[in-house]
Amino acid sequence: MTESSGTERMLVALLEASHTSTLERLPALAAEYGAYAGLGEVAIYLADLQQMTLRRLRSPDARDQPAEELRVDGSLGGRAFQEVRFLPQSGEHGERHWWVPLLDGTERLGLLRVRSDADDVPPAAVHLASLVALLVVSQRSQSDEYQRLVRSRPMNVAAEMQWQLLPALTFATPEVTLGAVIEPAYEVGGDVFDYALYGDTLHLAVFDAMGHDVSAGLTANLAMAASRNHRRQDMDLTENSHAIERVLISEFGRGTRFVTAVMADLNLRTGLLTWINRGHPLPVLIRGGRWITTLTCPPAHPLGLDLGLPVTVCQEQLEPGDRLLLYTDGIVEAGAAQGHEFGLARFVDFIIRHSTSSLPVPETLRRLVKSILDYHDGKLYDDATVVVTEWHGFAGSAFPEGRS
Repeated sequence: MTESSGTERMLVALLEASHTSTLERLPALAAEYGAYAGLGEVAIYLADLQQMTLRRLRSPDARDQPAEELRVDGSLGGRAFQEVRFLPQSGEHGERHWWVPLLDGTERLGLLRVRSDADDVPPAAVHLASLVALLVVSQRSQSDEYQRLVRSRPMNVAAEMQWQLLPALTFATPEVTLGAVIEPAYEVGGDVFDYALYGDTLHLAVFDAMGHDVSAGLTANLAMAASRNHRRQDMDLTENSHAIERVLISEFGRGTRFVTAVMADLNLRTGLLTWINRGHPLPVLIRGGRWITTLTCPPAHPLGLDLGLPVTVCQEQLEPGDRLLLYTDGIVEAGAAQGHEFGLARFVDFIIRHSTSSLPVPETLRRLVKSILDYHDGKLYDDATVVVTEWHGFAGSAFPEGRS
């Protein structure tokens, strides 16, 4: 049997088995069918919520065994995850394993560890990782095993609600790459972000509700759900923001709960950014590795206050390679209670410095969050959210390695 036929047999068998399988059975299936393509031991490692640790997904009959995990910082597997690379590693007895990133599109889910003595990463291992990633994504929403595995500590109710509604932290097409982070991951209350593609338009939004509790989470989620609903009825940015405000007032009363927001449309064909500001921190534009400008736009009042201020629609022409930063005040004001904020300049400088190191956008943001947490001894007192959008230009070529 040729290598290609063995790989085909592996993929077909795993795909057929997946229709009635569960996430918990995936490690055993990947190992069983990986042997069809000549692969040795196969193990699945998934990244925790903050992407600091990689934990091995166990079969149900192995739950009583000690947990296996790797640190993303300080391990060879972690390096493969950070840089989205195939890396070999020799075992204690001279055997060789390959670390293969698990990617759903450009979302980094974790790693596949495959035993193989090949000098180069086996193509079958790469194909197996692609299918395993798709199966993880398709099955994780029905699996408490997944949610338990990716959590390092208990999560509050507000964060439980937020994480179930947020889109994936990473998204990419040939024209655009988007990455997002939200902290404190286990106690987030009033921050949410959203994005969606419709034709040549990428819709972007960041919402920050008053407070840091379940009520703030309900307010933010209602604003985001209303935004999605109205957007899908072809409302433009201004109409949508007015409609969101009506929903908030109808539910909570005038001025009782409010939300700041930036809502934007990016034309992926032309690079024209159209946006409105509802009392939110101003976006930042990075061009050519330099902080070009803070985008100004006359702000209207936060959603829910009904102050009657006009909504101004602003535009900015992006150039290929530009990075747009949307964020909430928790990023720059982190540490204000101790009298020493992280600050806008430090935040933007961090993004610029790491952008020039050719790291993937998600890895830059992972390191940003780690830096902010380290700066304040691991504790944030307000929600902190960042969305980085890089426009590559229309009909861009395939991404260079490591830039997804």
